[in-house]
Amino acid sequence: MNEAATAQERPGIDPDLFVRRTEEGLARLDLVVAGMHCAGCLRKVEGALKGLGGVEYARANLSTKRVAVRWDPARLKASTVIRALADTGFTAVPFDPKLIGTLDDRESRSLLKALGVAGFAAANVMLVSVSVWSGLVSDMDETTRSFFHWVSALIALPAIAYAGQPFFRSALKALRARSMNMDVPIALAVILATTMSLVQTMLNARHVYFDASVTLLFFLLIGRYLDVQARARACSAAENLLGLRATAATLIAPDGTHKSIAVENLEPGMKVLVVAGARIPADGEIVTGTSEIDTSLVTGESVPEQVQAGASVFAGTLNLGAPLVIRVTKRDDDSLLAEIVRLMETAEQGRARYVRIADRAARIYSPAVHIMALATLLLWFALGAPWETSLTYAISVLIITCPCALGLAVPVVQVVATGRLLRQGVLVKAADGLERLAQADTIVFDKTGTLTLGRPRLVNGEEIARAELALGAAIAAASRHPLALALAAHGQALLHPLLDDIREEPGMGLKARLGGETIRLGNAGYAGANTAREQGHGGSELWLRRGSDAPVRFRFEDTPRPDAKDAIAALKARGFAIELLSGDREPAVKRLADELGIAAWRAAARPAAKIARLEELAAEGRKVAMIGDGLNDAPALRAAHVSLSPADAADVSQTAADFIFQGARLAPIVEAVDVARKSRRLVFENFGLALAYNAVAVPLAVAGFVTPLVAAIAMSSSSITVTLNSLRLNLAGRRRS
Repeated sequence: MNEAATAQERPGIDPDLFVRRTEEGLARLDLVVAGMHCAGCLRKVEGALKGLGGVEYARANLSTKRVAVRWDPARLKASTVIRALADTGFTAVPFDPKLIGTLDDRESRSLLKALGVAGFAAANVMLVSVSVWSGLVSDMDETTRSFFHWVSALIALPAIAYAGQPFFRSALKALRARSMNMDVPIALAVILATTMSLVQTMLNARHVYFDASVTLLFFLLIGRYLDVQARARACSAAENLLGLRATAATLIAPDGTHKSIAVENLEPGMKVLVVAGARIPADGEIVTGTSEIDTSLVTGESVPEQVQAGASVFAGTLNLGAPLVIRVTKRDDDSLLAEIVRLMETAEQGRARYVRIADRAARIYSPAVHIMALATLLLWFALGAPWETSLTYAISVLIITCPCALGLAVPVVQVVATGRLLRQGVLVKAADGLERLAQADTIVFDKTGTLTLGRPRLVNGEEIARAELALGAAIAAASRHPLALALAAHGQALLHPLLDDIREEPGMGLKARLGGETIRLGNAGYAGANTAREQGHGGSELWLRRGSDAPVRFRFEDTPRPDAKDAIAALKARGFAIELLSGDREPAVKRLADELGIAAWRAAARPAAKIARLEELAAEGRKVAMIGDGLNDAPALRAAHVSLSPADAADVSQTAADFIFQGARLAPIVEAVDVARKSRRLVFENFGLALAYNAVAVPLAVAGFVTPLVAAIAMSSSSITVTLNSLRLNLAGRRRS
């Protein structure tokens, strides 16, 4: 029994408890559907749900095995929705974030076991078959040949019964739903060839075809396992993002007492205490306290934001400095974090109807195979051939036209391409990521952590006296603030003065004593600086003041990735339109865009603005590749046609992205584009080889010139040809390197 079935039958689980209401008053339920592995399955699931009266929306997602359903609660119940899927052959349970990985792991283990059994059986049956083939041209008697045939049967029959279950079950579901998929001809050919071989063994005939049946299963299981493994890497980034939400809040009661409550119970107007190092539980406004907030969730920028009374803060952001008292302004469901999750879920479902090339081809191919095999059987029987001969020719047609090469055309290229990219520091996470990257014609970059390293550096050190630089580095060494760390690193080789009584005031800066004078390092107000005369830099800054001396300004900029300019030029040379969307301030974004040669850029772009721009580009017919690292980029990564993220990005963005590249350089992006485009060409070449093979082999099989044994060899040869053609991708990489 599979995991989904176990969950469904577990007592006490009421699907109505998982139903949510939309703003329009519709009921919404997210389901996990086991056994959904192809475009045909997707259409059946959506069709079964849309056929129910009252269902307004049904969208399935192959990558996550999730289905979102909305319906009129006055006409349907959740149990009716789940029962409709069960009647179609699919087991569905209310969504549980832990269940997706469990189902994927279970299916992968099952396929791997079947693959091992089929491989073991194919090797041993082939050894026995070699003896039989040798005996046909020697003095082997009928008794010995019959013994070898029975040995083959004893090995093959249990192996086929076990290893063929993934295809047999899938074919049975399709037939019950009165439809066809790629597994129907596979299952039919294996069953007919095995039955024919068993009958021939009983009759002590010269030829049996157990080796063909087991070898066919072995090749097809390889493709199915690789496909499941690739798809299992994708999961719901929205659910991972919810892990950033605080689970409890410290409520300040009217009488001043404190108590812990769940964030779901927070209401606007309540006051909560957020200690240093804790996540802010809800969107709100600071009542008392001064601190620094890690706002990368909202802005994508790594430099903390200084906040004080009256400033707005958002759920999920991290309080780095001192305790804060916050007045809640929005409920948990209305927070900015919840908005980002909703944007991401919408983006995930918006990509659910993607149909892979192999599935589209198989929709037409599979019925044609059955019609052709049946026509061959009837034709030869009508011409007076014995039923055994007619059935043999029909089996030959089924085997020789089985879509093994067609089924391997995409996953084999994926394996070769992902292996090559892995060696170049790129991890491919999405099963169809290469195909979508090859279609992209526009690349949208985030700034901080993507085009830059997310590490500030001092840019005006040459303008500052060595004594002041040494003093600034000495006091900065006492802080873990990113700007202080950058200043301390810049001046670490200088001789530092000895400071006394160093203290850090959260949200303001550092204070120390030197020779009876007060030394301050921090923001402009803390150091008493007048910044009116130095507007326009747009970067980050620290100010140093010694006693009554004039304050000294330290200016910082993020460090661009070392090959950012070259990578942008290489992508332009490959025909891409380049844009920059950043949550940073306009001067900093403009300066980086000018430096890298990016003409189209936007600053102060929050998550919704990035989504809106991607939708504009999509409406223009563009296929957008989004490259970003911040949590605020996660919805955009999901909404884009394809997405990439650096390895040092926030975890949720890595989950949302289709590709992850490692290292400090952007060259892996160019490599990924080249590999994706080459992979697409190889996929179409593989389809061409498979179709050309069938154009030659099918007429020969129909004419009776091909036995099931020869058909199995020809079919295997077509798979090997497809595999060898896919390996050219590695050869091209070696030539270029």
